Amino acid sequence: MDAYGTDDGDGPRPALAQVIPLHADRPSEPERNPLERALAGGLSFLRRRISGEYEVDEFGFDPDLNASVLLPLARLLYDHWFRVELHGLENVPEHGGALLVANHSGTVPLDAVMLQVGLHDSVQRNLRLLGADLVYQVPFLAHLARKSGHTLACPQDADRLLRQGELVGVFPEGFKGVGKPYDERYRLQRFGRGGFVATALRAGVPIIPCSVVGAEEIYPKIADLRPLARLLGLPYFPVTPTWPLLGPLGLVPLPSKWMIRFGEPILLEDYGPEQADDPMVVFDLTDQIRETIQHQLYDLLLRRGPAFF
Repeated sequence: MDAYGTDDGDGPRPALAQVIPLHADRPSEPERNPLERALAGGLSFLRRRISGEYEVDEFGFDPDLNASVLLPLARLLYDHWFRVELHGLENVPEHGGALLVANHSGTVPLDAVMLQVGLHDSVQRNLRLLGADLVYQVPFLAHLARKSGHTLACPQDADRLLRQGELVGVFPEGFKGVGKPYDERYRLQRFGRGGFVATALRAGVPIIPCSVVGAEEIYPKIADLRPLARLLGLPYFPVTPTWPLLGPLGLVPLPSKWMIRFGEPILLEDYGPEQADDPMVVFDLTDQIRETIQHQLYDLLLRRGPAFF
């Protein structure tokens, strides 16, 4: 008798109805022992580190450390604290070089980390961010930034990454954006001289305008202790409603609701690399990208509604 209750000539076998209950109440593997799987993953990571079975590229990027340690930690904020929503993912190419240009804000630049988590988890691409000089003057921070895929914001490094087919991210506002006061939130600062546009023109890659809403509210900057900032060699020393009043507790970011939108790529097929040296072309494209990001910010603010719900 076979599993459907018919005799196949090999003697009686248990009917299907008799077999199923033995397994019906068992949870699936992911539900049964997540702690065991996490422990196994951690042990596997340690084994790879000890045996040297991992790679670091010429910029210092360590994909294994990034995927196994750094991103899972950041993902806790991404999923449960900021509840990030992504829009326009169809505008992010699945492969090949592209330059992602985003607004920068938040007093502490967590927007960069949230972008990395979102793109890694949604389109399986590592965002190679270009960081300011100050990042690489702090020993531990410089090492951590390199390991997570960041590199110095210079045309040479950006060009090499783009030509290798990487997705590169840049924040043209720099510290002017991330350190602006709360009463100027979601108003873009100057985009520099358009060096990022010249880099994209030379590499022949598309530019993706990206807008981030939510970062402005995590550490609302209400004052700036400029003498202290100069003493410490920092671009600013912020005062927020919780810092330094609440001490270490004031370092916890407020749980604002985040929305990130990737706009339609700006294709540069009609331009040649030589136009990277044309100031008018670079200025016009820079202005176009800035206006696109600003309009996307206004649209996202309307769609999001209240900042913390």
